[in-house]
Amino acid sequence: MPVIGESPARVDALDKVTGKALFPGDINLPDQAYMKILFANRPHAIIRSIDTSAAEALEGVLAVFTAQDVPVNEYGLIMPDQPVLCGPGSSKPYADHVRFIGDQVALVVAESEAIAAQARDLIRVDYEDLPVITDPLQAMQEGAVLLHPDRGENVFCRYRIRKGDTEAAFAQADVIVEGEYRTPAQEHAFLQPEAGVAYVDEQGRVTVVVAGQWAHEDQEQIAHALGLPLDQVRVIYPAIGGAFGGREDMSVQIVLALAAWRLHQRGINRPVKIIWSREESIIGHHKRHPYIIRAKWGATRAGKVIAAEVEVIADGGAYAYTSTKVLGNATLMCTGPYEIPNVKVDSCAVYTNHIPTGAFRGFGGPQGAFAAEMQMNRLAEALGMDPVEIRLRNVLREGSLLSVGTPLPGGVSLHQVVERCGQAAQRLREQARVATPGALHLKRGFGFACAFKNVGFSFGVQEQCTATVELHGAAEIERVVVRHAGADVGQGAHTAMAQMAAEALGVPLEIVELIVSDTAETRNSGSSSASRMTFMAGNSIRGACELALEKWRAEDRPAIATYQYLAPKTSMFDPQTGYSKPNFAYGYVAQAVLVEVDTETGHVRVLEVISANDVGKAINPLSIRGQIEGGVVQAIGYVILEDFQQQGGYVQTPHLSTYLIPTVLDVPERVEPLILEYPDPNGPWGARGMAEMPFLPLAPAVIAAVRDATGVWFHEFPLTPQRVLRALGKLPMAER
Repeated sequence: MPVIGESPARVDALDKVTGKALFPGDINLPDQAYMKILFANRPHAIIRSIDTSAAEALEGVLAVFTAQDVPVNEYGLIMPDQPVLCGPGSSKPYADHVRFIGDQVALVVAESEAIAAQARDLIRVDYEDLPVITDPLQAMQEGAVLLHPDRGENVFCRYRIRKGDTEAAFAQADVIVEGEYRTPAQEHAFLQPEAGVAYVDEQGRVTVVVAGQWAHEDQEQIAHALGLPLDQVRVIYPAIGGAFGGREDMSVQIVLALAAWRLHQRGINRPVKIIWSREESIIGHHKRHPYIIRAKWGATRAGKVIAAEVEVIADGGAYAYTSTKVLGNATLMCTGPYEIPNVKVDSCAVYTNHIPTGAFRGFGGPQGAFAAEMQMNRLAEALGMDPVEIRLRNVLREGSLLSVGTPLPGGVSLHQVVERCGQAAQRLREQARVATPGALHLKRGFGFACAFKNVGFSFGVQEQCTATVELHGAAEIERVVVRHAGADVGQGAHTAMAQMAAEALGVPLEIVELIVSDTAETRNSGSSSASRMTFMAGNSIRGACELALEKWRAEDRPAIATYQYLAPKTSMFDPQTGYSKPNFAYGYVAQAVLVEVDTETGHVRVLEVISANDVGKAINPLSIRGQIEGGVVQAIGYVILEDFQQQGGYVQTPHLSTYLIPTVLDVPERVEPLILEYPDPNGPWGARGMAEMPFLPLAPAVIAAVRDATGVWFHEFPLTPQRVLRALGKLPMAER
């Protein structure tokens, strides 16, 4: 019986609903100690001195650690530009600078969490405050205060694309649309704040049990900062309470390892545990990038876009994190999933004293898609064209050239996805024309948008993923063990892995066992991010299964095989032209929405969403449906509710009482997933990555629907009641 295409219960479902599954904060070890972190709590300063004497003298305190205790005081996924602990006495240049309020300054380990918190508050730090810069446009100016003086400027990444002749094309355009768009920061708000426990095991390995998205990358960063060989560091992921990109970068991983290791060196062999509060989580980990995007597009009367000129500016916050990769995606996607013969794009990422920004569902795609789809919807309006029809005249097809001068990989289905979504959306168009009886202040509107999403980090990265499969039994296969490091952050990845192994081996799902996310037991699988895990894990597991079956047939028992899958190579932007092969695979999505705007209160309510997603092959349709519904609701939070505020480098919305995320009352009355299956030629059983796709086009679709309802375009969001009423001219003059 086939296993792929079915929706069996998740492999972790029973443990999660019964409470047997342990998340990092649930894990308690004998004789454990507790850690608290002293955050900088100021956006920009030099630390002149740190006095830990009062904290160390407090009864119950085991140790206090500062920058002097970090062997290699630096880390960073893309570039090591962030100190593990900020303070004097470090060999890292400018490690005595703090650059955002969540910079970590000191660690306190004590007998209890309460004692650790009390001791943390006894630490005295002498700061010399520096000028604060939070506007990326100001940070780019000559003479601006430098956050990283050794770099010489605050712009830390630049890309450019040059295709055709935009100046000549604009001269021939019948319609030109220009706009400046601003997208906001966004908090991940995953279910469990950062937590973990670390200890030195019986083999002398520093072991960290924590939630993350890439166990082997965590291992590498910990080993680097502690100056240890890789095999002396072990990272284990238990159950993970959500991620959305927020667990890609370091939070508690390195400092937990540092505390346990330094205690061990002092002869104190005790586990160390930490759980962040929600406020610590909100100030302590990165956010979605705010973007400023200035766009100018030209089209013919027939609706063909012939020129696009775009400037893209990303607020990178205090450190680089994954900004260079996120900016790469935004640079590619700011001209949309369209074949445009003449393109000019200039993009950059800029340091500011805001909380660092990095990976978040969509990875630069939502920001780029917002600007592109706003431009396309405004062109459709200017030309008097249907928003679906104008897209069908411009979408990338098989053999079409991207803005970077190369074609998409095979299996391009944009035309079919847009067409199918447009057909299904007819019902929403009709409902948008029906007034709500007795409620003239309630206006309905219809909106449409589409997007494409890369699978994998790409842009020069050689993507790899490794799996090991063991076949046990006598006359027939009785037990299958799959070893894979890929993290399941709630999306059902481990269930899909088990399904793909069962399918490849032709065995029942029930005999497949998983050993996952433990650097001592599994090979490097890459990150559970960038919509890559199903694609990459499936290919690696399938390859390992085929090798193991060959050994099984040769009477090699147990049959054990390891296979490393290497994705097709990609290339980085050419520095002058942007020419590149940026990604090895893509997913394609289109969405139609029906909204209702209360013109008296300013509230925007999303009534229905149709989301058409080409997943290549639905490994587990129920999980895919959940991903679509979850992505839509999270995107509704992004465009309507979530108003992350920073002023002068300080967070004004540090709690979930002030930073509002969607509740059940904000979920649309109906989310209709259209799961389309046009196989990717390189995907396992044709599957594409799809987890991020449903997020990308929702914001521009909603804003197009609000325009349809009210006659007003919004070039920035979230669409808070105050912002909506201001645009409608209904706020009192004092509040405008």
